[in-house]
Amino acid sequence: MSSPKIISFGELMLRLATPGFQRFVQTSSLEATFGGGEANVAVSLAHFGLDARFVTVLPKHEIGDAALNALRRYGVDTQHIVRSGDRIGIYFLESGASQRPSKVIYDRGGAAIAGVKPGMIPWKDVLNGAAWFHVTGITPALSALAADTTIEAVQAARAAGATVSCDLNFRKKLWSREKAGDVMSKVCAHVDVLIANEEDAEMVFGIKAEGSDVHAGKVEADKYRSVADQLMKRFSSLKLVAITLRESLSASDNNWSAVAWDGKQFTESRKYSIRIVDRVGGGDSFGAGLIYGLTKEMPTQSALDFAVAASCLKHTIPGDFNHVSVAEVEELLKGGGSGRVQR
Repeated sequence: MSSPKIISFGELMLRLATPGFQRFVQTSSLEATFGGGEANVAVSLAHFGLDARFVTVLPKHEIGDAALNALRRYGVDTQHIVRSGDRIGIYFLESGASQRPSKVIYDRGGAAIAGVKPGMIPWKDVLNGAAWFHVTGITPALSALAADTTIEAVQAARAAGATVSCDLNFRKKLWSREKAGDVMSKVCAHVDVLIANEEDAEMVFGIKAEGSDVHAGKVEADKYRSVADQLMKRFSSLKLVAITLRESLSASDNNWSAVAWDGKQFTESRKYSIRIVDRVGGGDSFGAGLIYGLTKEMPTQSALDFAVAASCLKHTIPGDFNHVSVAEVEELLKGGGSGRVQR
């Protein structure tokens, strides 16, 4: 029996990170890898053994080729990636530690994906046989044309009979809360499974968990039932809302968990105390884990627990991609996690 075909659409970026925990002003070198919200999901799903396809726009030169190869090496289907434009978006990362936060600087103006427009991607062919389609709130923030194409994509996915998921992924450096709310309302009208972090709903739709203070590390799971319920009432297509909850004790130590609401049952995951190696891509690995669990028809509790465990492990891995297997996630779920050497 073949695995479900999962399609994700978005930007693939060049990541230039300072080695170790060096600061931008002191380093003499940068480590180059690739990543991006939707691509991170595709790589995770490929590691889980699913048929993962990624769609984007990349320039037709050697850096574009390198980006393409970064996906192919992990088994991601890249046949529908469009080669166009002059450059790939870049982000610079300085990893924080203890009380010093991480910093991200974007250099993505004029990136090839920002020039995507409705009609450029043959969605009927892309979505042929697709069981699931995933987008985030990052790509539509890049340009008006990218926003229009994202809306076109979720409409096409819904028409093709695929389950549609969206991670709100609000980025204040890319667009305003007002613009995000307008565009993401149009996207979410066609979404089945909505994913958010502890503050996305407030930033995008003005829906806040009462009594929470994410900057002080105060996040109470039961407060997010109302947030999820309000989201479901606003968007009638939604069947499930999942929210990750990060209690930031410092840049190095976080508590990590999630909740889900299907309109009838409120589900809470186990909470993990994490010593962070690299938190970039943590939310994406949660999304991938949730998609895996739901496509495998796990009960909501099991799918949520799998997603949180998978993303817990991601925080221990450098780079955007989550290089873990289903077996490793399941081992953590069984009570592993001591960190003892495996011989």
